Amino acid sequence: MAQAPVSLSPDRGVSPAPVGMVLGAVAAVQFGAGLAVTLFADLGPVGTVLLRVGFAAIVLLIAWRPSVRGRTQREWELAAAFGLSLALMNGLYYLAIDRIPQGVAVTFEFVGPLGVALAASRRGLDVMWAAMAAAGVALLGGGLGPSLDALGVVFALGAGAAWAAYILLNMRVGKAFAGGQGLALAMVFGTAILIVPGVIDAGDALLDPDLLALGFGVALLSSVIPYSLELEALRRMPARVFGVLMSLEPALAALAGFLVLGQDVRPVEAVAIALVVAASAGAARTAREPRPPVD
Repeated sequence: MAQAPVSLSPDRGVSPAPVGMVLGAVAAVQFGAGLAVTLFADLGPVGTVLLRVGFAAIVLLIAWRPSVRGRTQREWELAAAFGLSLALMNGLYYLAIDRIPQGVAVTFEFVGPLGVALAASRRGLDVMWAAMAAAGVALLGGGLGPSLDALGVVFALGAGAAWAAYILLNMRVGKAFAGGQGLALAMVFGTAILIVPGVIDAGDALLDPDLLALGFGVALLSSVIPYSLELEALRRMPARVFGVLMSLEPALAALAGFLVLGQDVRPVEAVAIALVVAASAGAARTAREPRPPVD
């Protein structure tokens, strides 16, 4: 999540196109999650994420056609670990939004990538960003009182830890594989991990053509489209600017939850989300290491 310092002088300004790509990627992920929640009654959270990861794997395999011959043991281990992080990140997140509002879940989840950004830097200013994020999380947990499902919070924090692992593994996979080949193989591993719990959760609903079509839509919105947009955006803008824009994710998650699921945003939630967004944006703006794209 941390970025290299980049001058944003007029001659190096960012054009609207890549900014739109990043915002489109974030919106696609969160509105895809909102659509996914509507499938939980029939497929369950894990059954839904199985369709998301499985269909995404199929699309990415067709798009990248990764070679399986001549791979080293280290490359297979990286792909498997990356797939595990993807399965855990998405599965735990879906379990979280089955219990707590989407905007709240993403705010808790965002502690993971924010932690990666802060750990990558040793600046005194990062203490302020960490304190701001901690205040937001504490306000969110304390402000909702007994109405906040504790297990949902645990799932969201677990998803955040998996997100942090995803970011760190993404750096290694990007160096070990050409293009999106590593991601495609990781999606296959992630699908394999999710098959048994997903089938148990969804049962024969996985054979319903209408649900399969909606699951394919979730895969496109939540995985294929945002991954593609992020990849193109990072070719056209400084990584630091990318990180600041990605920090809007908790806010857009709350908006998606409101528009798609009718989840109201209470004042205390809005303040908590704003604190975490500001902390993440500040950390992304001032940190020094390049940030990989996230989900």
